[in-house]
Amino acid sequence: MAWLLERRGEVVVLEATSDYWRHLYYTLQPHMNLMLVNPAHLKGIRGRKSDPSDAAFRARAGASGMVRGSFVPEREIRELRDLTRRRTQLITARGWRAQRPEKELEDTGMKLSSVLSDITGASGRAILNALITGERDPQALAELAIRRARSKIPALIQALNGTFTEHHACMCQHYLDEIDHLTAVAGQLNARITSLLARLERNTDVDNLDSIPGIGPAATQITIAETGGDMAQFATAGHPASRIGVCPGTNESAGLAKSGRTRPGNSTLKRLLGIAAMSVSRSNDGYLSAYYRRIAARRGRQRALVAVMHKLAVAIWHILRDKARYQDPGADYFTPPRPRTRHAPHDQGSQPPRPHHPLRTHHRDGLTSTPTQLFVSESRHCPKGPARRGRLRPVARRRG
Repeated sequence: MAWLLERRGEVVVLEATSDYWRHLYYTLQPHMNLMLVNPAHLKGIRGRKSDPSDAAFRARAGASGMVRGSFVPEREIRELRDLTRRRTQLITARGWRAQRPEKELEDTGMKLSSVLSDITGASGRAILNALITGERDPQALAELAIRRARSKIPALIQALNGTFTEHHACMCQHYLDEIDHLTAVAGQLNARITSLLARLERNTDVDNLDSIPGIGPAATQITIAETGGDMAQFATAGHPASRIGVCPGTNESAGLAKSGRTRPGNSTLKRLLGIAAMSVSRSNDGYLSAYYRRIAARRGRQRALVAVMHKLAVAIWHILRDKARYQDPGADYFTPPRPRTRHAPHDQGSQPPRPHHPLRTHHRDGLTSTPTQLFVSESRHCPKGPARRGRLRPVARRRG
């Protein structure tokens, strides 16, 4: 660092390779102007690549403005990002562990998952604990069901017929202990995330983001952790959408537009917006659900989901920038309003005005000519006649 300070360099360009840049970046950040660049933006020539040549090339690119620096948030946001990502990993691991007891029950011949959608829920957990403690009577096990599962007692009795051994009890207890441990650790991380957001004074942003359809409390915390919560770094709403990877790509050469598939982007936010878009697509009310159905009818469901993800990214940018809640335009946003028909007033004794001709009168050069209707076969004028043959359409012809 002393050598760099003596040279008085204006910009120090670092390559974001794995996690090796972190310590050097955090050490030099208070003293120098740093630029963290994506390695994909600066690829060396194959056969002429070495560390000294790469360093010289990055120095020239940084001095000439050929590359842009990546966004590195402040320390508190980095800590919040570590906590939210670790919580996501724990929840994913807990879901994987929840499938292990089902495997053990399948080995015994018990089809508990065919009756209960979640065998680690209240009813399933009570049955598993009874099996572990030594209960084998299907009738007694089925009676442990609570709430809505009690309506499935006859099916539970049939599903709990099997051979549950001591080995199965040991393995199920092991998996249940892991699930409880992961749940407890995720709860601790959740409490720490909540306290950190309160210290950063982001509770208002959390409440505002929670008003977006498909976005829950955990998703709002992840959104603030990944974006930093400050939209001053993004000039327009399209910038965060491009960073997340939910906008069409540009691939044009020689005037020919090639595949415009989306970029990889931020995988954490992209997965979150994908889940939110799927949740919105299954609802029947709201602007986003109507927008999904409108796009899906023309372009397909997959493209419609990406379009809804882009809408969500734009909404997040506006909400965090304006500090306002989400205002849903409504499901009838795309429905055109009905035109109002106005009738001219007339006297009671006079006859009502005659209805206008379906085809309006043409005025040209001060002369008035009234067209007539002539019905002709559709197949004579449309190349797709066989599909629509026999249908008639009005054709206007001006009288001589």
